Amino acid sequence: MTGRLAGGLWPVAVLGVILAVAACTRDEMPEASDGRALFLEYCSVCHGESARGDGEMARAMSTPPKDLTLIALRHGDSFPRAKVLSMIDGYARSDLDGPSMPEFGELLKGDLVPLDTGDGVMTPTPRKMVALLEYLESIQATR
Repeated sequence: MTGRLAGGLWPVAVLGVILAVAACTRDEMPEASDGRALFLEYCSVCHGESARGDGEMARAMSTPPKDLTLIALRHGDSFPRAKVLSMIDGYARSDLDGPSMPEFGELLKGDLVPLDTGDGVMTPTPRKMVALLEYLESIQATR
């Protein structure tokens, strides 16, 4: 058996290891760096690259976009994960002051990952939305 592995089966074994590693990395939770790319693509035109509400479209809006680096400060130094997700996906559109958020159907596509929004319940959530949430949480200003 050792001769067969050394001779002709080793490429199959290596391929198996590579596929196993690839499967593990696909299931990793999204990180803030993943969310930054999504933020720049979907959000920066209004909220600006700095997320402070100074994007190109902000000048044309009657009510400028909010500074997203102050979300936690506006909520007693606590980042309201569930509320932020509902703003992104449009669930809380009627709750907004000023222009409503556009629909981001692309962020709702793809695989789901478990997310605890603070209630102790793991909820299947689109990977891209979790990545964006992680990014927004990572850029919060502190007192």
